[in-house]
Amino acid sequence: MDILLIFLIIAGVAVVALIAINVFLYSLLNKTKQQIDELLEKGNIKDFKDIFISQKKKNDGLEDEIKKAFSKIKDLEDLCETTIRKIGVVRFNPFSDIGGNQSFIIAMLDNKNDGFLISSLFINEGNRVYTKAVKNGKSEHALSPQEVEAINIATRS
Repeated sequence: MDILLIFLIIAGVAVVALIAINVFLYSLLNKTKQQIDELLEKGNIKDFKDIFISQKKKNDGLEDEIKKAFSKIKDLEDLCETTIRKIGVVRFNPFSDIGGNQSFIIAMLDNKNDGFLISSLFINEGNRVYTKAVKNGKSEHALSPQEVEAINIATRS
């Protein structure tokens, strides 16, 4: 009788364990089925081949967009090379008899140190403004010490 009772207990435990395993497998099956339905867009896609083709089309479109973005970035980098990026300003008094540092020089240069100088000289009769071209941080015209200083300030920035 004891053996029969032990056998029934073992069988009962085995049945409970099998039911638990069955419930776990059923929930795992439902979860997998939901993932497959999501992957196949709830029956709209009948074949994995359709999935791969649709992903390839999406990737091709993204590759084209990435190429366009890199092309635009390259265009912007090229544009940045020729824009004014460096500025140097020097104020000074060219004549000791006129008070204040009302005269100034502005150096405006790009990344290659090409650009121009604007010189404004304040004198008794008024104000005079001059410009000089700058190429590689130099000018083909004679430069005053203040103009050289403005270029040096701009090239350090």
